[in-house]
This record gives sequence, C-alpha cells and structure tokens, in this order.
Amino acid sequence: MLRNFRLSALLGVAVFAFAGTAYSQNEQFVPMNGYWVGPYAAGGSGIFGGFIDYMNMINSRDGGINGVKLTYEKCETEYNNARGVECYERTKKRGPTGASLVHPLSTGITYSLIDKGTSDHIPIVSIGYGRTDASDGRVFPWVFPLITNYWSQNTAKIKFIGMKEGGMDKLKGKKIVNIYHDSAYGKETIPVLDAQAKKYGFEVSHIPVAHPGNEQQAQWLQVRQIKPDWVILRGWGVMNPTALKAAAKIGFPRTKIVGVWWSGAEEDVIPAGDAAKGYIAAAFNVSGSNYPVVKEIEKFVYAKGKGEMEDKSRVGSIYYNRGVVFGIVTTEAIRTAQEKYGKGKPMTGDQIRWGLENLNIDDKKLKQLGATGFMQALKVSCMDHEGGGSVKFLQWDGAKWNTITDWITSDQSIVRPMIEESAAKYAKEKGITPRDCSKEG
Repeated sequence: MLRNFRLSALLGVAVFAFAGTAYSQNEQFVPMNGYWVGPYAAGGSGIFGGFIDYMNMINSRDGGINGVKLTYEKCETEYNNARGVECYERTKKRGPTGASLVHPLSTGITYSLIDKGTSDHIPIVSIGYGRTDASDGRVFPWVFPLITNYWSQNTAKIKFIGMKEGGMDKLKGKKIVNIYHDSAYGKETIPVLDAQAKKYGFEVSHIPVAHPGNEQQAQWLQVRQIKPDWVILRGWGVMNPTALKAAAKIGFPRTKIVGVWWSGAEEDVIPAGDAAKGYIAAAFNVSGSNYPVVKEIEKFVYAKGKGEMEDKSRVGSIYYNRGVVFGIVTTEAIRTAQEKYGKGKPMTGDQIRWGLENLNIDDKKLKQLGATGFMQALKVSCMDHEGGGSVKFLQWDGAKWNTITDWITSDQSIVRPMIEESAAKYAKEKGITPRDCSKEG
C-alpha cells in the first residue's frame, strides 16, 4: 500500500476510492484529502486513519446518519499547497450533493482554499490549525477553525508557563524562545506571542526552522546563546524529534520545552528516545484506547477486519484520536443539519455550513458519544467559529503521555480583539461586508 502511495506521488495527485465511485442518492460524501507519504506522513496517516475508522463505525453500527451512508475518497496532497488545491478540485463534486466539507489538515492549504470554498459553498474545516481570524464567522462564514485556534492555544500556553513560574506576574523579565516551522503554520502565532510579551513583560525571540526541519544545529546554538527560561516548540513532523535531540545535545531541559499540539504525539517523541523524557505539549485531545468511542471502533470496525490502521498499535494514539475528533465533529455537523433540513437525505454544503455554525456538543452529548474527557465541549455560533478555546497539557514520561492539567481556558481578552481586528482588515481588503449575526438563524 505504501509503495502504491509513493508511486502515485510520482505520477501526480491520485484519488483512491474506498467506498466506490458510483454514488447512490442516499450517501454523504466526505473528501479525505490528506498525506500518507513524506516527512509529515505520521500525522496525516494517523489523523485520517482515526477519521475514516470513525465514519466506518457509524456506517457499521448505525447504518450511517439517519440512514444516510457516509462515503469518502482519499487524495494524496503530500502537505503541498498546490496538490491540496488540486485534490480539492478533483473531489469537490463527488457524491450526490458534492463535497460535504473539506479538512485540509494544513494551514497553507487552508489559506489556499478560503476563496474557493466560499465561492463553491463548501465549508473549510480546520480543527486546531488554519487561519485564526477565521474564528470571526461574520467575515469568514465558510471557514471553521474549530475547537481551539492557534492564538487561543498560545495564550493557554503562556498561562501554563505562568503557573509553573508561580504566577503571571513572575513572567516579567523572563526569556522565551519560539522555535517555529518556517511556514504559514509556524508563523501564525508570532503576533499573539508579541502581544503577550508586551502585556506580561517577558522577552520573546522567534527562530525559524526551514522545512522539513531535520537541520537545526544553528537554531539550538542560538538557544544556548540566548539562555531562555522556556522554549516553545512549534514544529511538525520530523522537526519535532530533531528539536528534542538537539535540545538534549546542548543540555537544555526538556521540562522547559512546551510544544504545540502538532508537536505532541507519540511519533514526535518516540524517535527522540531518552531525549524526549519530561517534554511537555499542548493538546485538544488525549491519548488512550479505553474510551467508549474507541472501543466502539474496535468492536464494529477492527473486529470485522476493516480497520484503516495497518499498525493497530496506533489506535488510541494522539494522532489517531485526533482523527476520531474530526469524525465526531463532521458527523455531528451533518446530524445537526439533518435536524433542520430533513433526516434521511444527504445534506448540501450550504446545509452542512449551517450544521457547523449551530453545532453544540455539550457534556451530555459527549457522554452519548462515548467521548467524555476525550475532547472538550464545543458550541459554535455565527460570531464564534472556534467554539471551544481550552487546552490541556501532557508530559511524556518515556513510554506514554500523562495529562498534567485540566482544561486551561484561553485568554479571550487578548485573542478576540486581535481576531476581530485582523478579520476586519481582511474584510476591507476583500471588499466583504460582514454578516449581521443577529439576523442569522
């Protein structure tokens, strides 16, 4: 299978049909435009693995959503913007109603698809990544950076560091280095970090790492010269274990490194060996296979020999469980849309956009889904396309991730004004008249 993916990468973007290309009129199509090859393959394969398994579980256990079967196709993007756009174009008209929504799983691809999704009326869903100011649904009605956006995460991260230092006032005079992937994703939090540095009086240094991130000697020599109190690791893929090994080499304590959630999976730490022990990472989902939702996947998918993961040990990992979160959000948005527009029939992009914007996964719903403690509650609105904003922190003990905090809320006194200012600027540049949310139903 891996050989086939590599061959397809050489031949061009390939679409892999898993549910058949002859769609009936009672199916809901969801593109799986992701990456199973290259330096970021661990993230892509894990997340889309959990996503696909969850959808197949819904089909197997429930017969779909109110009788509407979920169908999908894979398209290899290689975490490349141009390929991401090509996959979008190839899959947007699949199924009886076209693509339900798109999960680009790339901040760069998300940026590239905003205008296209808006024009085509296909929601762009960027869970835990993407363009942060798209949280303002008045300006970005078709974009959903759900659960926790990058700026919210970063304020929770600084709150966590403040807790470790004995209070937010203790941040004054501290030095923090932000080592980031030199991409749209990596640069996304520079403005909010600068704003927090000004507010709390700490000094922040931003150090970029070129794609894919397997050369970092010069960056960590800079860290040694700066002598920071904390390092924020904003990495992805091979950049993460490389950073942890480089930190060990210069003697910087891993207990003083806090990673973004794209730097906090098993695949980010296991390759670093002992150099990863004590490392801390943010999270909007947890690891573990003992949650009822994962048990249902094992019962209705893997027990029937239909699991997506060739390496079943990855079931219950951070990336896999994140894909299950993607599946929960997607299916519940479709279900919410059906409640308004009619059960038992596939929803259009317009209808699913409404479902996303009116999504309410509260604690009662989380229990029904078997996901209590697995993810945070989520309530989306016209004004707020994030809907959550809280973050947990995990620490690697050399064998597993341990949850070391409860949900830490973001600082919306910093985040929301920045979101609205940035979104208003975007609206002015694009000639967009923001929606009046009081008129949205």
